[in-house]
Amino acid sequence: MSAALSVLRAFNNVLARMATIIAMLIVAIMVAALTASAVTRFVSGTGYDWLIELPPALVPWLVFPLLGPLLRNGEHIQVDLLPTFLRPRPALYLSLFTYSVMLVGAVIFMLAGEEAVALFRRLGQIMELEFEIPIWWMYLAFPVGFGMLALFAVEMILTTLQALLSGSQSDDERQSA
Repeated sequence: MSAALSVLRAFNNVLARMATIIAMLIVAIMVAALTASAVTRFVSGTGYDWLIELPPALVPWLVFPLLGPLLRNGEHIQVDLLPTFLRPRPALYLSLFTYSVMLVGAVIFMLAGEEAVALFRRLGQIMELEFEIPIWWMYLAFPVGFGMLALFAVEMILTTLQALLSGSQSDDERQSA
């Protein structure tokens, strides 16, 4: 299990770096687009619609790929009331349950996202900006993001299981002594 966890952790490190870099680029593009829109409207009195409509279209690509890295770093939304009252071992079992539920949810949402992407590809709908962007490109962020979340959830499950197993070995050593 340790070898699989090491490989998955290394792969997820690359994914996390890529997601962070892409998120930074998206934020920069959003700020630049809105600034350019304001400047062109101020200077010329008219603007380009796509500069205003581009940032909302990029939001899914900003949000969903970051779900996994945020989960691993403990920055994903969470309720931390119960873990403060639990001892370490029961808290690990709670974490294992939570990560397992997140894995199941991520897989369900990934599959639903794949169906939505396939539907919008078949429909051939295009965003009506000054240049054409297929709508399915925007929806592709859902299965990509939730697929990444599933990988990070598996990493967290394996990490928690490893902590539980190493705790069990420590308990066995204490009992035999």
